Amino acid sequence: MYLVTADEMQRMDRTTIESFGIPGRVLMENAGRGATAFYLDAVYRHHPGAVGIAAGRGNNGGDGFVMARYLHQKGIRATVFLLSQRDRIQGDAAANLKLLDTMGVPVVEMVDDAAFESRKSSMRRQHTWIDAILGTGLTSDVRGYFRTAIDFINRQGRPVFAVDIASGLNADTGQVCGVCIQASATATFGFAKVGHLSYPGRSLTGQLKVVEIGIPPHVAADVGCRQRLVTPHALKRKIPERSPTAHKGHTGHLLILAGSPGKTGAAAMTAATAMRAGAGLVTLGVPASLNPVLENMVTEVMTVALPETAEMALDESAGETVMSLIADKRCLAVGPGIGTAESTGRLLGRLIEASPVPMVIDADGLNLIASEISVLTKGKSPIVLTPHPGEMSRLSGHSTTEIQSDRVGHARSFARRHGVHLVLKGATTIIARPDGTVFVNATGNPGMAAGGMGDVLTGLIAGLITQGMAAGAAALAGVYLHGSAADRLARHKAPVGYLATEVMDAIPQAMHELLSGGDNLPRPSLDPLFYSTDPT
Repeated sequence: MYLVTADEMQRMDRTTIESFGIPGRVLMENAGRGATAFYLDAVYRHHPGAVGIAAGRGNNGGDGFVMARYLHQKGIRATVFLLSQRDRIQGDAAANLKLLDTMGVPVVEMVDDAAFESRKSSMRRQHTWIDAILGTGLTSDVRGYFRTAIDFINRQGRPVFAVDIASGLNADTGQVCGVCIQASATATFGFAKVGHLSYPGRSLTGQLKVVEIGIPPHVAADVGCRQRLVTPHALKRKIPERSPTAHKGHTGHLLILAGSPGKTGAAAMTAATAMRAGAGLVTLGVPASLNPVLENMVTEVMTVALPETAEMALDESAGETVMSLIADKRCLAVGPGIGTAESTGRLLGRLIEASPVPMVIDADGLNLIASEISVLTKGKSPIVLTPHPGEMSRLSGHSTTEIQSDRVGHARSFARRHGVHLVLKGATTIIARPDGTVFVNATGNPGMAAGGMGDVLTGLIAGLITQGMAAGAAALAGVYLHGSAADRLARHKAPVGYLATEVMDAIPQAMHELLSGGDNLPRPSLDPLFYSTDPT
């Protein structure tokens, strides 16, 4: 499913009107009608009574006018509180405002703070609110009496239904522009916006429905939309089917380089997770002194003792041995618990340049390459990086605050510049490809904020690559399944307190549900996302 930016949505609207001859007023009518149906089902049936519609002067207000008309026709008491002078309303919005006058729908004009203040008593009598103040084009902070109105509505503690996007929310980043409506539900038009799925926008959107308004499906591709939502429908077509006659040689052999003193658990979890993901064989390469320890921690996984430094970290002299080990492998995973010794960093740099198989790099592996980031462009094979925001800061040179303020933008820029598949972990993990395509993942929950989760993800992605998936597809499926397994635990065990090893153990069931159920999988537990459009 496409996720669009404000500019992309505007271009799609324009293309639909100019190239396909569908009038803007028809699009507005479809938007208002579809939004009304969702509002009645998601909000009004639970909270009947007077409806206040806060409307601005643009097309977002016009959508609100259409909703007011449909509600009035159903005998529902709806009042439009217009945050503008009437003569400033133009185009299709003006035409729909005129219809309200014809039908006798109350329209209260509030042009400034004084007028707003005089209407507060009547505004307090509304049982629910429809937010049609600002649309998707907002990029600067909300000011003036728009801010006053948003603050007032939020303070009433009444359910709020947002038209297209919660007023005050940046549609491209999910960031709050000074102040923002806290919506219980949102009807967005044509396609979901990136900001709906990016925090804090996701927590301000409430239940989300995409309303079809008449935009031809191929228009999103025509305007060059480069964002997608990760969906089970698309993923289950990418996971290789296993033949009834398959054996472990068919399902691939993975090499993992991981572990250092105090961090053997990371190595063990990564290796065991790859097996849980379905890899046929896994070999775990560790510093020689730690090999006896790891042999006692993993049962199904093979281990190999490699040359080490005096501090028991992998030494660059292990390079020849590792290259010989890679010869019959399908993937190389490096980083969990590996430490940050300079010699280990030189080993990793050599492997990036020479590896004939895809690599997954995480944790200490990311910290090792941060000071020599240009080595990424020298790689022969696909590379998947899986940083959390702090690691991403070290890799990119941007602060974590900057990164979190535009996760999609930073992930896309880095992936393009360095030619890698980047998995920027966090709430709604971002997966960016070298060509600039970005995917947003909606599975996962706050219980995953615990040690070891990243090691599990590394093993999962590497295990999928080992079975024959392309690096980019494995990154998508790995992130989705990782979150889906955790969502299963949050539902059936507890929202917080489950362990990374429990997520690892839940992966086979999550994969089974994906392959057998796909679109019928339970929604992510974090919040209810509801989509009406084609999930592809």
